[in-house]
Amino acid sequence: MVSAARACEQRDASAENDRAEPDNDLVDERSGGGYHRIMSNPYGEPRGEQIPRELACEQEVANPSCHPSTTHPVSIRMPRFENKVAVVTGATSGIGRATALALASEGAKIALASRRAGALESVQQEVRAAGGDAVVVAADIKDAKAREGIVNETIAAFGAIDLLVNSAGVIESGTVETTTLPDWSAMFELNVTAVFHLMQLCTPALKERGGSIVNVSSVTGIRSFPGVLAYCSSKAALDQLTRCAALELAESGVRVNAVCPGVVVSGLHRTGGMDEDSYASFLEHSKTTHPMGRVGQPQEVADLILFLGSNQSGWITGATLPIDGGRHLTCAR
Repeated sequence: MVSAARACEQRDASAENDRAEPDNDLVDERSGGGYHRIMSNPYGEPRGEQIPRELACEQEVANPSCHPSTTHPVSIRMPRFENKVAVVTGATSGIGRATALALASEGAKIALASRRAGALESVQQEVRAAGGDAVVVAADIKDAKAREGIVNETIAAFGAIDLLVNSAGVIESGTVETTTLPDWSAMFELNVTAVFHLMQLCTPALKERGGSIVNVSSVTGIRSFPGVLAYCSSKAALDQLTRCAALELAESGVRVNAVCPGVVVSGLHRTGGMDEDSYASFLEHSKTTHPMGRVGQPQEVADLILFLGSNQSGWITGATLPIDGGRHLTCAR
């Protein structure tokens, strides 16, 4: 009976005769051939566990279907954000909180930013329970000094920034006739100016690591809706900010994208003035305005944010992606 090691040597010699160059899906050149790579992604990076050659060969002799070149590879996905540092604003509720917890489950170190200091401590505990590490930064991001503090405290705690998630935002009702100038200015200060400034402040650190930015915009930046004039305008501005920044930062390896949710179950509308009964009616009505017949959940948006913030989307920048159950395809109703 051929030994496992001998079988492995014979197969490797045969493979060398069949191809002029090593197949990066099978051999890890950095290990001197001492390991078999079970899978690689389209970018040539390992997507699965690396197994010592001796163990791989024993598995292949016992069960030839274990060979890495079969159509049923064994893959253990590694955490996408291990040793990565993320800044998440609006981290105490809704999409921001869901994103922080999702990042924690993928091994990230996170700076949690929000003006709600008490709630930050609770989310920090959740992040640690999920496997991540976190510092809290109680800050009102409408204040420029507070925005500087978020970035400075993140770098002081973790030494780097790989991902900025601008999730904090506000919505207010108002038409072209009823929106006051202070209301308009306040909307743009939080939804646009604060985002721009945080992007600007984080860019030097992001350039060092080839990092990325994900802005939380809205379907209202894509389509027009009555009664939320300043909000729609601010999100349209945010989308354009995202595209322009992506173009400017592409050469330095920093990607900038945005997600554009439809109605998502969160505290946004209640913070914007809806009482519980009105909010319940709004969610029920929204089932009829979204073609897929339901509203979204924060975790669904968080999943897209993590995709855009990871190397899986390494060739995507300047995208403003709807995640809205098809709402952007419809007319206002």
